[in-house]
Amino acid sequence: MDNWEEFLGPYRQAVEELKVKLKGLRRQFETEGTRSAIEFVTGRVKPIKSILDKAEQKNIALSNLEQEMQDIAGLRIVCQFVEDIYNVVKLLKMRNDFEVIEERDYIKEKKKSGYRSYHLLIEYPVQTIHGEKRILAEIQIRTLAMNFWATIEHSLNYKYNGEFPEDIQKRLLRAAEAAFLLDNEMSLISEEIREAQAFFTSKRES
Repeated sequence: MDNWEEFLGPYRQAVEELKVKLKGLRRQFETEGTRSAIEFVTGRVKPIKSILDKAEQKNIALSNLEQEMQDIAGLRIVCQFVEDIYNVVKLLKMRNDFEVIEERDYIKEKKKSGYRSYHLLIEYPVQTIHGEKRILAEIQIRTLAMNFWATIEHSLNYKYNGEFPEDIQKRLLRAAEAAFLLDNEMSLISEEIREAQAFFTSKRES
């Protein structure tokens, strides 16, 4: 790769633009006086070292990064409830400013590690001084509990370089199931939680 800055520029632009657009969804919910399905939005461009490590691991030639590495640009939408995830997915699939080209439901079909999330692979048009450039970006939609587990698992993955000791694997799997149980329990009382949150908001604003 001769010029990483030039290569990553459109990805950085895409992440910044998408963060603004996705955060705008949350503001629209609030403007309409509707409980937002979105708790918060984050985004990042994969660091160069991570790109190189993944390219080596997946045997991806640097000349093929644009086509074969789907998560150089990554967005994350975090929701309170599992049902919020599917509502957000519907909203995103209705948009015409990017194209959803693949989706993976790791909630209904969790990964072996216990990982749960909903992934959308999108093609996003970035406007540059040389014209339009369409790039791949990944949007992950998950609950607060799923996000907590995934953040911890990601940190441990760096420590153990993906080769977890057996006892750590078992504990992570138990923790993933506990997180999902928490999500299910919260969903069962979601209406009461929403009413309490609406009451708290109205009291704070009065």
